Amino acid sequence: MVPRDNVLFVVIDQLRADCLDGALADHVELPNLRALMADAVSFRAHYSVANPCGPSRASLLTGQYAMNHRSVRNGTPLAHDTPNLAIEMRKAGYLPLLFGYTDTTPDPRAHAPGDPVLTSYEQVLPGFEEVVEMRLEESLPWRAYLMEKGYDVPPYPEIYRPTGPRPEDPALYRAEDSDTAFLTDETIRALRARKPGWFAHLTYIRPHNPLVAPEPYNRMYDPATLPLPTRAGTMAEEQSVHPFVAPCHDRNTISGMVEGFADLDPTDANIQQLRAIYLGLASEVDHHFGRLIAFLNETDQYDRTLIIVTADHGEMLGDRYVWAKSTYHDAAYHVPLIIRDPDLPGSHGTVLDLPTESVDIAPTILDRFGLDVPQMMNGRSLMPVLRGEMPGDWRRYTFSELDFGNPVAPTLPQDRLGLTPETTNLAVLRGSGHTLVHFNGGLPPLLFDHDRHGEMRDISGDADAQGRLVEMYRAMADHRMTHGASRFTRTMVTAEGAVTAPRP
Repeated sequence: MVPRDNVLFVVIDQLRADCLDGALADHVELPNLRALMADAVSFRAHYSVANPCGPSRASLLTGQYAMNHRSVRNGTPLAHDTPNLAIEMRKAGYLPLLFGYTDTTPDPRAHAPGDPVLTSYEQVLPGFEEVVEMRLEESLPWRAYLMEKGYDVPPYPEIYRPTGPRPEDPALYRAEDSDTAFLTDETIRALRARKPGWFAHLTYIRPHNPLVAPEPYNRMYDPATLPLPTRAGTMAEEQSVHPFVAPCHDRNTISGMVEGFADLDPTDANIQQLRAIYLGLASEVDHHFGRLIAFLNETDQYDRTLIIVTADHGEMLGDRYVWAKSTYHDAAYHVPLIIRDPDLPGSHGTVLDLPTESVDIAPTILDRFGLDVPQMMNGRSLMPVLRGEMPGDWRRYTFSELDFGNPVAPTLPQDRLGLTPETTNLAVLRGSGHTLVHFNGGLPPLLFDHDRHGEMRDISGDADAQGRLVEMYRAMADHRMTHGASRFTRTMVTAEGAVTAPRP
């Protein structure tokens, strides 16, 4: 009997697309990811439909927009009966293995009030078997490993504090003992003992903040050689663009990116230093990803493994004076997507500009293995595209959402803007020529013209842009009406019983 193909689904937390293709690509060494790109299909116009980590991963793994799964914040529960990739893959006889985390907040209706899983959003999506727990705030196996090696291990977040007076000083652990190294070691060890036909979801924390790296990655890049962040003027000029910007700046600061430097000033020198550490962490992940590829080759499994590499969301890295990802700019959502199907060698090395979204990944994997895609999934399978069949009705827009409030502890933007938990949100619609940002709560929209100034200038108030503004709003309304919660959209109860029309 011919063994089934493996699945290696890798998510690199907070990796910007332009590290592989764009402004930062010439400044960071990612040889293993680039080698995979040359032997796979790369999607250059790929966007996460939500951030931060919990919402983005909920969309990745359920194939649903945040407007439907509604796990819109880290800590907002995901309904326990939401179809997801892991549960569906079990129908094909796969045991979905998790090496890392899914940041899934459990549904309190399915647990007793005192259940410990209700004390953290860093829980596991139903359907996955957690082989190695590697959660940002816990990572107990890694902490125990460090203790056995003789390290003095402080609690989170102190474990990620540099060991000297500068942000670029090394982490308390050596490179061979880092979180990235440990997770890779454990993944290879576990997969080595398994027969072909495994499904591995591997999630690297890095280059997510707190930004700290072991030697040599902490000083791998010279900050002076890096391009400065993208800016449209001074911070005051940026804040005059929209009421959301000032509280966004105040919430997402440079000091929040590195542990132990609460008074870090946003000088160009400090900004470039943190950007250099971020790139060093990206290179560290690339190195260990290369070890995984070497393992597949050594065990003759490379050409029997479907490989998907992406990121959950992006990172601002000081662009527009913002850090992290809770904003509307492309840098917070534009991420890599690389897919290598060993059965489609004719596709290898292809680069596509087709607009794709994170919700497409789960349907793609299910379709690849002959499984039906649940009606509730909003994404579309990329298998026809991988086979070179470009659908004539492919989407014209990508869509992303952000909830920046908190119903229990109101956020700074929520307070400053006088919004309720239901209205602290925004939606982004990107077309080939323009991007619309719609804010809830009566805040004004933003409209960007890609062919002129892009995100550098809002044209929503320009007289000659009003027609395009209306056109984009119509497209956004159409999108929401088309993709609204769809559990029974294609189901009818008839005289012959319940009938469900297949997805197109």
